[in-house]
Amino acid sequence: MTDTNESLMAAARACCRQSHSPYSGIRVGAAIRAASGAVYLGTNVENAAYPLGNCAEVSAIAAGVQSEGAGFRIAELAVWATDRNGVAIAASPCGGCRQRIMELASGSFVAIHFPWQAGEIRTVTIGELLPFAFSLPSSQPPR
Repeated sequence: MTDTNESLMAAARACCRQSHSPYSGIRVGAAIRAASGAVYLGTNVENAAYPLGNCAEVSAIAAGVQSEGAGFRIAELAVWATDRNGVAIAASPCGGCRQRIMELASGSFVAIHFPWQAGEIRTVTIGELLPFAFSLPSSQPPR
């Protein structure tokens, strides 16, 4: 990893500590470097209506869109996750987050960094994580 990638991962790790995860105990932080160069952070937020919580990636995406508007594009993303004891765990973005990342990525080559097995940091592209992404025909606006 480059110094830039490491700083993005460090931001995700720090953001992870802010998680509100009383049910799963899994704390997740995400740091997005936008095409503009700005960095946006997010953490997971759980609630009693369990599926209605927010993933860390979604929280970071929302911060980017709120700040930059419709022109927001993801250039790079880092995710960090820990268990209840603060031990890093393997955690790539979930399927719903992969779709959101793909739709807002500056291309299918956008790098995503996340903890993997045996303490390894894995880096893959969003195209590798979501090889057959759903997309709407460009001639038809979403309804």
